[in-house]
Formats: sequence, structure tokens, C-alpha cells
Amino acid sequence: MRPVATYSSTLIAALAAACLLTACGKPPGGAPPAAGTPVVGVLTVQPQRVALSTELPGRTVPFLIADVRPQVNGIVKTRNFREGSDVKAGAALYQIDPATYKAAYDSNVAALAKAQASLKTTRLKADRYKELVAIQAVSQQDYDDAAASLGQGEADVASAKANVETSRINLAYARVDAPISGRIGKSSVTPGALVTASQTTALATIQQLDPIYVDVTQPSASLLRLKQALARGDLQQAGTNAAKVKLLLEDGSTYPLEGKLEFSDVTVDQSTGAITLRAVFPNPKADLLPGMYVRAVLQEGVKEQGLLVPQQAVSRDNAGKPTAYVVGSDNKLQRRTLETDRAVGDQWLVRSGLQAGDQLVVDGQQSARPGAEVKVTAWTPKPAAATTTSASN
Repeated sequence: MRPVATYSSTLIAALAAACLLTACGKPPGGAPPAAGTPVVGVLTVQPQRVALSTELPGRTVPFLIADVRPQVNGIVKTRNFREGSDVKAGAALYQIDPATYKAAYDSNVAALAKAQASLKTTRLKADRYKELVAIQAVSQQDYDDAAASLGQGEADVASAKANVETSRINLAYARVDAPISGRIGKSSVTPGALVTASQTTALATIQQLDPIYVDVTQPSASLLRLKQALARGDLQQAGTNAAKVKLLLEDGSTYPLEGKLEFSDVTVDQSTGAITLRAVFPNPKADLLPGMYVRAVLQEGVKEQGLLVPQQAVSRDNAGKPTAYVVGSDNKLQRRTLETDRAVGDQWLVRSGLQAGDQLVVDGQQSARPGAEVKVTAWTPKPAAATTTSASN
């Protein structure tokens, strides 16, 4: 019986040792496996042609604007337009009571006829005296008096003609016409109101909305940087597209019609340090109204060898400088300090710190450290829609 007891004790001891080794995570017969090499998603940086644009705030401004004001005094008899409608240049807007101006005109016409009749008699007399003085039938004094009367009569006729023209103009001003074509706003007077030629309040305002101006402001420092980049050769002129402008409306939608840059102001606003740029847009449906806030997208230039990298690949160090990781030829991580120019969509335009062919770490850089050895896999961007859906779930 002793050998059986010895065998049982040996078996129990072996099983206990096996359980102890298993609980400690060290299976018998081998050493623990080495920690796995981290895998990062990389993107090979390649230069590409990048068209650079800038988005600037602005306001819409009428192409033409005219305040309608009376040029004579009187009572408004009629208003001949509908507020908010389109009017043509020369159309009658208001009729001021013309009675007094018609009477003045008729009076001056009569005065002109009287002066012309008197001039005829004076001229005949002067002509006769000219013949008589030649044969000494009248004195030289009589002829001189006749010639002077002729000159005075001619002056009276000229003055009467001027009075007729003045009264004719005043009579015409009794009808207030549209100075330009466009859309007319609300009327500040109604029939029966007294208006004066010197009043400061406009009767109405006409604005031409097609086409329409868009005035945007750009910091003068940005304009200087753009000129310097063009001078250095970092940017190339955008060619015929340089004058084209796109428009973003207040609700974020894009205006369907393309505009054209008209001019850049020659003076910098001292209070804001900005310069005004003006673009003109077609507005056939009057979708753009004066005073609307918009954002204009202007083409600045083209960078032929631009380096664009995803924004998620770039982080900031303690000093706030942009940094990124690249994988070297030895499969070890290198930390680079970058200089970025601007954001282009969801990418950064890199000025320095990266070169063409660099393997940029886009995914997995959260736990990366310089000098660490990694395995690389090609990074592919996730669809925006799929990302949004998973986030909402």
C-alpha cells in the first residue's frame, strides 16, 4: 500500500505546480511572447497643383442708385407708380401742380413776341437811317441813336428767350421723372403733399439691381503677403480665372451665378487696416438685395508644387507649433516641425517641414514617440457620411 500513496502524492504536487504556473500567466515549456510592433496608417506625401482662394466678408451694393427729389415747389397732384415695382428711366413718377409754372411760361412767351415785334421796327428804322446818313439826309447822331436802339432791341429779345427757356424748364420739372431704370422703393409723400425744391427728404429711391455690386474688405497685410508670394515665385497668377468670384449667401448656400472682380481700391482704411475690393454679379431674378451680408471667394493664385496633408495628421506641441510624424527608411518614427500656410478644406497646405515622398503618419500617431519602430499600412480616408452616421449612433 505504501507505493500507491507515494504515487498519489507525486501526482497532486505536479497538478498544483501546473495550476500555479498557469495562474501566473507563464505556461510551462516556454518564455512570454514579445510585445507586438505598433501599426500606423501612412500617406505618401506627393506635390500637386493647388488653386488658392480666399474667402472675404462683404455687402451687396446697388449698381446704380438715385434719390428722387423735386426741383420746383408745389402740391403733388398724382403718384404714377406702384411702390416696389420696376420703373424705366424717363417714366413719370409724380405730377406737381403745374398751374403757376404754365402761367409763367405763357407770360414769358408773350413777352418774347412783344420784344421780337419791337425789334423788327427798330431794325427797319436803323436800316433806313443808315442809307440816309450816307447822303447826309439825317444827322450822324440820329443814326447812332437808331443803331443803339437796334442793339437794345436784340438784347431784349435774347433776354425774353432766356426767360421762356427758364419757365419751360420749371414747367417740365413739375413732372418728376425717373432718372434711372431700376426698382423703386416706398414713397415718402402722397398726393396733396407740399414739396419744395430745397427739401432734403427724397420722394423715393430707385436702385438698379441687375447687375449688382458686392463690396468686400481684405486686410492690407494679406494683400502684401499675396504680392510677396507672387514676387518670390511661390504662387503663379491664376490667369483668366483671377478675375472670377464666387459668392456664398447668408444661409451658407452658393449663389449660382459667377461674378467678376471689377477693381481694388487705392486707399487703406486707417480705422480697420483693410482695403475694399468690388465685384459685379448678374442678378436677373433679384435674389441679391442691397445690404445683404455675403462672403466672396476670390481666386488668388496657383501653387504648382503644393503639399497638402490631412489636418488629422498634424498636432501642436507645447509651444503651439504644428508637428507631424513621418516613418523613416528604417521604419522608425521621426517628429517634424511644420510651417503651414493655410487650411484648404480639411487639409493643411504645408510650406516647410515635409518633402515629396515622405511617409506621413495619419492614423495611430496618438501613442507615437520619436525613434519608435512601427509597421506601416496605407491610410485611406473614411467617407464623411459613414463617419457621421457612426458618431450619431
